[in-house]
Amino acid sequence: MTGTGRHTERQLTAQLAALGVEPGGFLLVHASLRAVGTVAGGGEAVVRALRAALGPDGTLVVPAFTARNSDTSLGYRERVKGLGEAERARVRAAMPPYDAETMPCDGSLGALAEIVRTWPGAVRSAHPQTSFAALGAHAEKVVADHRPDCHLGEDSPLARLYDLRARFLLLGAGYGSCTAFHLGEYRVARPPRRTYRCVVRDGGGRRWWEYEDVALDDGDFPALGADLERVGGGVVRTGVVGSAECRLVGVAEAVDFARLWFARNR
Repeated sequence: MTGTGRHTERQLTAQLAALGVEPGGFLLVHASLRAVGTVAGGGEAVVRALRAALGPDGTLVVPAFTARNSDTSLGYRERVKGLGEAERARVRAAMPPYDAETMPCDGSLGALAEIVRTWPGAVRSAHPQTSFAALGAHAEKVVADHRPDCHLGEDSPLARLYDLRARFLLLGAGYGSCTAFHLGEYRVARPPRRTYRCVVRDGGGRRWWEYEDVALDDGDFPALGADLERVGGGVVRTGVVGSAECRLVGVAEAVDFARLWFARNR
């Protein structure tokens, strides 16, 4: 820390490099800025530090998920709990259609995701529920061709990050927010599936769109992450960035471990 009790951008960059963030890499970040602590320059300085550690050829990626346009999301179910059908219909009628350019990320993702999404030059994938935003040299390669009926599977940025030997960084965040594990759910034999529904654009208007995809469940991700650290062969690098405890893991290593773990534990 500096004498004023604040972390600096230069300090964060050095700590990220010491943790193992390498120039030219692909980095998927889940962050709690509160855990990082007070930083001179705020969340924007954290983004600059991440980009500095990745260098001019690196690519920074964040989840940019949206649930506010869905009536099959947990957030919707909590919002309408106790409401009558007419009140629920009014809530559904007011839901905005997904717009990759303007719809904010869910607040549950943390402030860093929205900072990256709105950063000049950022690009975002097309999925109306589980988009990703990316910044850097190969951002388009990561977010292109995100099939709208594939949340986090083979036709999503997660699979691209797997192929590109990306890493994910839990920057003060826990394994419960680790989206990389979801790709492992797609790769088990006969994963359970469910119906999803959300509002999308239709010309100048809006329409409901229903599709089927893998039933996503992050309820056991903390236990999965703990086992990854305990028996995963040392694939997890730990350290401190700012005031935050951090974990840096290869996406492919985490997904492969998760696939086997789900087969044994679900």
